[in-house]
Amino acid sequence: MSKRDYYEVLGVSKGASEDEIKKAYRKLAMKYHPDRNPEDKEAEENFKEVNEAYEVLSDSSKRSQYDQFGHAGMGNGAGGFGGFGGGAGFDDIFGDIFDMFGGGFSGSRSRRPQKGPDIKVGITLDFEEAVFGVEKDIKISRDEECEVCHGSGAESGSDVKTCDKCNGSGQVRVNQRTPFGVMQTVKTCDKCHGEGKIVSKPCKACGGKGTKRKEKSISINIPAGVEDGNVLPLRGEGEPGTLGGPRGDVYVYISVKSHPFFEREGTNIFCEIPITFVQAALGDEIMIPSLNEKKKKIEQIKFTIPEGTQSHQTFRLKGRGVANPMGYGKGDQYVKVKVEIPKKLNDEQKELLRKFAEVDGEHEIHEQGKSFWDKVKKYFN
Repeated sequence: MSKRDYYEVLGVSKGASEDEIKKAYRKLAMKYHPDRNPEDKEAEENFKEVNEAYEVLSDSSKRSQYDQFGHAGMGNGAGGFGGFGGGAGFDDIFGDIFDMFGGGFSGSRSRRPQKGPDIKVGITLDFEEAVFGVEKDIKISRDEECEVCHGSGAESGSDVKTCDKCNGSGQVRVNQRTPFGVMQTVKTCDKCHGEGKIVSKPCKACGGKGTKRKEKSISINIPAGVEDGNVLPLRGEGEPGTLGGPRGDVYVYISVKSHPFFEREGTNIFCEIPITFVQAALGDEIMIPSLNEKKKKIEQIKFTIPEGTQSHQTFRLKGRGVANPMGYGKGDQYVKVKVEIPKKLNDEQKELLRKFAEVDGEHEIHEQGKSFWDKVKKYFN
């Protein structure tokens, strides 16, 4: 089944504010939370869907990416929750309240699987790579499971013991006297620091962390039509999560180099072509640069200059622009001609121009010039 629109999931408009999105999420999260709907598979799926939508729409960069590319811009899906406790939503809003009353529905946030931190990396593309798409390798530095202890952080299996203070839960309950009476709160165990286990002999290879810093190369397919400033998400390629939580994501920030004769605005491209005043007056057929999407290169195509073309006149070549990364057609190419006037003329060329002026009527003012001087005269009078 195709995914529903995230705005539709939360029941808000695309122009909804952060407060409106948060309010809608809180209402639906309370409605579908699994502790309120035990063994209700439909509520379980709705809760996942609501969390996924909120994770994207509550993050300005993810929301911008979603608005531009839809679900396709979310990589392998924006989920990555690894169950009900992960993601950006429920714990952030309700966790503090629930912890005050002994852990609320499902216990303290500290024992929930947490998604790992995200990684940001930049990549620079040539103009052609951005408009035609390209496969690139990026390098990231992230924590990987220690190959010696396999993530346990101990020299051997016998060196890991269950914490005797929290009995492996990672939490201890503390009674606190308040104006409302004695209340029980849940705190992270200070002996095992919430891990639920104690390592008596740390692994020498990783220093007891269970992970080691490594450099990883990732091959990514950059779609045709990306622009300077676009961000591509790589789901599940970030830092590892805690307590079995999923990895974070990698966000690839794209920078595009300028081109010698093309400028770009969205899916449209613009270029300026110099021509002589003879070509402008008499017309001509010339070769100009243009995009060839099939061959993924810039080629030369024939372009006809109409007779009587004016300097800075712009022509539109439909469908000769950049492909929309969402698959919604292509932009156009706009060609602006600039008539160049020679700075040095020989005697013969000057004489020919004088004769042309005599035939044309050198003292006559052309229609465009006449209109301008009429405005000047009117202004000063």
